[in-house]
Amino acid sequence: MTSDGKSADGIVGELAQRFAQMLDSVLPPGELALVDFPDHSNVGDSAIWLGEMAYLRQRGRLPVYYSAISDFDDEACRAAIGEGPILIHGGGNMGTLWPKHEAFRLHLLERHQGRPIVQMPESIHYANPDAADAMAAAIKRHGQFTLLVRDAKSLAFAHEHFDCRIELCPDAALMLGRQPRGVARYPIFALLRTDHERADHVEEPLPRGAVADDWLEEDPAQKRYLRLSLRLHRLFTRDPMVMRALRQRRLAEWRFRRGLAMLSQGEVVVTDRLHAHILSLLLDIPHVLLDNSYGKVAGFADQWTGDYAGLLRATDRSQAFDLAFTRQRAGKLRRTA
Repeated sequence: MTSDGKSADGIVGELAQRFAQMLDSVLPPGELALVDFPDHSNVGDSAIWLGEMAYLRQRGRLPVYYSAISDFDDEACRAAIGEGPILIHGGGNMGTLWPKHEAFRLHLLERHQGRPIVQMPESIHYANPDAADAMAAAIKRHGQFTLLVRDAKSLAFAHEHFDCRIELCPDAALMLGRQPRGVARYPIFALLRTDHERADHVEEPLPRGAVADDWLEEDPAQKRYLRLSLRLHRLFTRDPMVMRALRQRRLAEWRFRRGLAMLSQGEVVVTDRLHAHILSLLLDIPHVLLDNSYGKVAGFADQWTGDYAGLLRATDRSQAFDLAFTRQRAGKLRRTA
């Protein structure tokens, strides 16, 4: 850590407080549903969901209805929450990059008119402005939609295209607070995207002393063990919604721990994933940040975390590794001085 910039403790505490204050101001009263559980291997989405739950737990507003896209039921949701609101899990899936999530959001707006719906903090990306027309029309017809966004670009787009309450809000994962860091195994650990949000498609050999991975692959044996544990819980739990909530929490916690362990492997981290950046901040690991394909990562850092003392920025992978090794050597010299 250098003397320039803010500490991880300071930034995480400040942004968690801003998140909580914003949710306090927009969350309607009543029993609530939290939907679009991230039932997939991307660690970042699990961190977001756990942060959303941390806020709701603090406020005594735990959901009475939980669902992923695959197990959402309109009538069961209505029966559970009465006139209460629906909260849609946040992330980076509003737009054309992740059509399944966009279709689900449209479904909720069409089928639950007259009920408050709050979209937890999102990054927005449509292939072209006209692609947002269906969403804009659905939001206007619905009339009680609140949209939280994570960066200035998304905020400007939303104000231009959507007729609803729109607010700027940090990412929910910051509600998880600072996390204990494991012992590093490598000078540089690079957590780099392998999906269609990757910006730099140039394949280059890794420099000596660096290892790279993505966090989309899960250990099948560990997942089988988790499923077995959950099946045992069913022997003692007759309420299917309680069991669903437990399953979601256990899966999200397992994935979150996996992400923390991966990032802790590096004395310095290089990443182009937004939540590898956020989790590195929670762990207080110095890291070099690259952007993704449409500016989501840089936009968030520009808005909220750019003054973290452990953060360096790069425009390509070669520069990122050069900066990372420079930072790693400087840290090593400080530790031996």
